[in-house]
Amino acid sequence: MAEAALLFDLDGTMLMTDPIHMGVFADLLGPRGFTVDEAFYMKHIHGRLNLDFFAEFLPDEPDPEGLSDLKEFEFRRRLPRPYPAMPGVMAALQDAQSHGWALGVVTNAKRDNAEAMLEAIGARHFFDVIVSGEECEKGKPHPAPYREALRLVDIPAHRAIAFEDSPAGVRSAAAAGIVTVGIRSSLDDAALRASGADMTIQDFTDPALGPILQRLTGVDA
Repeated sequence: MAEAALLFDLDGTMLMTDPIHMGVFADLLGPRGFTVDEAFYMKHIHGRLNLDFFAEFLPDEPDPEGLSDLKEFEFRRRLPRPYPAMPGVMAALQDAQSHGWALGVVTNAKRDNAEAMLEAIGARHFFDVIVSGEECEKGKPHPAPYREALRLVDIPAHRAIAFEDSPAGVRSAAAAGIVTVGIRSSLDDAALRASGADMTIQDFTDPALGPILQRLTGVDA
């Protein structure tokens, strides 16, 4: 049995795909009267389930699930293969694997998207567990996705670390009782800590990562 678990968000954490998502949303929502710029995307869309966003901003959309499927299909079509991973993430995964730690992905993305992103960065083989918020009772910021990941890896919350870049994701992991490390890919330290992050790093090359892993898991990093 693994002694600890590392749980990773995908978008903005393991790879930077926000510009692709933002472009797709801009194309879909422009005809519906919305201008999707970076400020709008970060405030209203970033880290949320599509259906939660649509319920708030497109309450009269006749087929929100169909629109969500279209959005994600277009994202996968635009995602280049291969695609660069977040700096240092591959080395971090290899190091965790060498220690026998459980590894899981916890994302609000659809499962097809998660598979596509992991394949694009060459990291699919590291993960036995992928939890999609769309397949849980509720997605992030609800703790359900992270609780499900803990169940699947069979690790208690106090022996896990979560890596997140969005307020919704940070709140989800923190509410599940997991030590949460914010990735400063889109938001600064203050914004991530305000959402519940215990600490933050720039990316997986940050010198602070090693001490975090050692101190929080109780396993030499």
